[in-house]
Amino acid sequence: MSANLNPKLTAAQVSVGDELPPLTVPVTATTVVLGALASRDWRPMHHDRDFAVNRNGVRDIFINTPNNAAWFERYITDWTGPFGRLGRMKFRMNSSVFPGDEMLMSGSVKNVSTDAAGCCWLDLNVCVSVDGEVSTSCEARVAIPEDASDNPWARKGDQWRP
Repeated sequence: MSANLNPKLTAAQVSVGDELPPLTVPVTATTVVLGALASRDWRPMHHDRDFAVNRNGVRDIFINTPNNAAWFERYITDWTGPFGRLGRMKFRMNSSVFPGDEMLMSGSVKNVSTDAAGCCWLDLNVCVSVDGEVSTSCEARVAIPEDASDNPWARKGDQWRP
């Protein structure tokens, strides 16, 4: 794993087509179970291997939906730095991620725009791949500072419209 934290990514530093730095995450049973616990997901397919294999017919326990969301959020905000503010995100899980897999997170900038309130928005395409196959695809919208004096976290009401 590597953190590519930007101290303050601004609009002038981003262009359509830019690639986010890849992040590789080795998945362990602990990764899966802690994600389920953190999201209070007590369904046994996320912590009980016997249930997952013998009742669900899958190869092992697997990452749950909120854990997927958390990995995307972490990946995006590691790239934007602490001033990046996630506006919205939607993703589609195509296949499960199991202990022993290695998640490769990657992404690109689909659009850069500034709204009427002066907020800079990045539309991103992000995905998790395992063994070269996309297991989860994601579209995200994140606000970053327009310039060094801007802070998306200070925006409220009409100034914040993700």
